[in-house]
Amino acid sequence: MKIPADAAIPTEKLTRYLLVRRPWDDKSRFLARAGFMQGNPDELLADLRRHAARFEAVPDGQNEYGEFFRVDGELPGPSGVELCVATIWMRWNKDGSWHFITLKPAREKRS
Repeated sequence: MKIPADAAIPTEKLTRYLLVRRPWDDKSRFLARAGFMQGNPDELLADLRRHAARFEAVPDGQNEYGEFFRVDGELPGPSGVELCVATIWMRWNKDGSWHFITLKPAREKRS
């Protein structure tokens, strides 16, 4: 299964969470290794969409709001460095819409 191309990825999720240094659960330093910075959130947005289109989504649990899906694979960045990531998405129960939840480092590359 693939994540739909029109899945919601709020800009605020990138600019106020993923690309911001945080004392706990910081992802900005990890993303900076590939060249993703506060000044280029549109590149991260586009690359997240390419990542979701390239790799298969697998079910990864559910809660009262919907079903989670995980997409594992490489995320090439503007600097040319590839990061192994897992992106987490949710298909909402209430209307079937898809939403980006988060990104995290993955342990190994896909073969």
